[in-house]
Amino acid sequence: MSDEKKDVNSQQENVGKKGINKKLIIAFAGMGAVIVGLVIALILVATSGKKDVDSSASKAESSSAVASETDDTSEEDSVADESEDEPDAEEEESKDDKKEKGFIVSYSGDNSWQDGDKVMTGMEIGIENNSDEALKEWTLELEIDQLKSCDGWNGNFKVKGNKLTVTNVDYNGEIAKGGSTSIGCNIGTGTKLNVKSAKLNGVECTVKKGKVSQNNNNNNNNQNNDKKTTEKDVKKLLKRTSKAKQGDDWLHTDGSKILDKDGKEVWLTGVNWFGYNTGTNTFDGLWNSELVTSVEAIADHGFNLIRVPMSAELINQWSEGEYPKANYNNAYNEELNSMNSLEIFDYFLKLAEENGLKVMPDIHSAETNASGHTVNLWYTDKVTVKDYYHALEWLADRYKDNDTIVAFDLKNEPHGKPNEGDAAAIWNDSKDANNWKYVAETAASKVLAKNPNVLIMVEGIEIYPKNIKKNGDYSSTNSDDYYFNWWGGNLRGVKDYPIDLGKYQDKLVYSPHDYGPTVYQQPWFEGDYTYKSLMKDCWKDNWFYIQEQDIAPLLIGEWGGFMTEPNLTWMTYMRKLIKDNHVNHTFWCFNANSGDTGGLVKDDFVTWDEEKYDFVKEVLWQEGGKFVGLDHAIPLGDNGITLKKAKGL
Repeated sequence: MSDEKKDVNSQQENVGKKGINKKLIIAFAGMGAVIVGLVIALILVATSGKKDVDSSASKAESSSAVASETDDTSEEDSVADESEDEPDAEEEESKDDKKEKGFIVSYSGDNSWQDGDKVMTGMEIGIENNSDEALKEWTLELEIDQLKSCDGWNGNFKVKGNKLTVTNVDYNGEIAKGGSTSIGCNIGTGTKLNVKSAKLNGVECTVKKGKVSQNNNNNNNNQNNDKKTTEKDVKKLLKRTSKAKQGDDWLHTDGSKILDKDGKEVWLTGVNWFGYNTGTNTFDGLWNSELVTSVEAIADHGFNLIRVPMSAELINQWSEGEYPKANYNNAYNEELNSMNSLEIFDYFLKLAEENGLKVMPDIHSAETNASGHTVNLWYTDKVTVKDYYHALEWLADRYKDNDTIVAFDLKNEPHGKPNEGDAAAIWNDSKDANNWKYVAETAASKVLAKNPNVLIMVEGIEIYPKNIKKNGDYSSTNSDDYYFNWWGGNLRGVKDYPIDLGKYQDKLVYSPHDYGPTVYQQPWFEGDYTYKSLMKDCWKDNWFYIQEQDIAPLLIGEWGGFMTEPNLTWMTYMRKLIKDNHVNHTFWCFNANSGDTGGLVKDDFVTWDEEKYDFVKEVLWQEGGKFVGLDHAIPLGDNGITLKKAKGL
């Protein structure tokens, strides 16, 4: 025991023996009062601090609850309690102080493709006005690495050296205080897109790469009209034509033929037009063209079907009442300004119907992304298998009474290589998560439960075992043990494990994809290949046997490319196959911005590439010099006839 403690104990003993002195009692009482006061003060401070901490934590939890859309009751209560509290002036002032002042320019460019010596990028630019006053008009100057060209919308664009100058147009010159607007362009650069600096009306701006600030000077749907006018206009614009006879145009199959309701054999000769999969949230090209005239042009040129690539993510957003902004030229497409992205799709269907066109939605990717098609499977970490099924079900149910949509392409190009294991698409009799045959049958049953009238397109995969008995589970990682083909082009598995749609078997169409050597130098392109060598080395065993043996019809969902060698030779042979056998097909593509194939229209999305069109025209369904549509009541464009007037194949 220490001397110090010993002394204390001794004093305590003395106090106990002699009693407590009055002066000492008064001293203790005074000290006690001081201590109590200090304790109370500390409690008040701690409580105040705890209140602030709890409040912050509550806000964080509430934000988390909203973001993750959980069902936790306590978190919902926290959100409700906070929404009732009116922020005071100091809080509002604090928020304003934290908001970045001045002009902010944001940009994104997810969709890019090679065009000769240029990297072309679909670029979206947002201008946010956090200054102290509204802008009446504006000039934006961007310094961009290796800038070569620019074709834009919602502004006047000028390129000089590495400087891009954009001035406002009539309808977006004013940006309110705290407001924003967005513009877009197809920009060509010598390297990956990089904005080095920006000035707005001569003032240096903060530049941010990523999510673009959308136009909040208008309402949520990117419109300029008031709500009452908007609702009235949209209803009028979306009203379908009275010339169409609903339910008259459903199709079915018999062996390798596709037939109409009267048993007449038809020929689906269509085209692809993408954009609903890339983040444009409508068709690409509307930044420089009009939707109305584009649809009319496709019909007038004799295509009777449009395959529309879409993302499951976008469809599911629509199903939940969320409408990502559609990016297009507001001035060229004024009638779209009163619509959200789903209503624009509905309007497209109306236009297609008025022009005798049919439509085939294609789940091109799980997520909305210009590169989404490169993902092997139909699901990702973000979009689950359940989400994928839901997208198809919702779309089928929504349009079950609209025979403008006559078919669904269940999934674009499932693929994957032997060394990718469970991440590669397979085809066998299992219920594995990556078994495309099983998933396709499941997806088809869900679509047909909503609408039993539509055709179901099932694409192939990439690899198939050479020895199905020894390697039917795809356990081998040796490439020599597999047959390879284009993504979505390997339908060898149909011979061993055909798709079973039960009572809806007459709705099944197999849909391979095929391309030429400019897309990829496949082994069958080596040397002086011929039509016969292509049939022997690729087409017959991978998919043509299906039509040849009268198993089911084929629709080549994608084929196309540049009108130059070495691609032109392959395209000529493919056209011969299609023409000689009346193989159904949708040409890739209408879009000018398809990097490895080009399109039927040039960069302005208005001028047709007449050389390419004349080439494809030979395999468009025609009778007596007229194009044949798939609608019994409405002729195909200005140069076509109805299916009712056609003789059939």
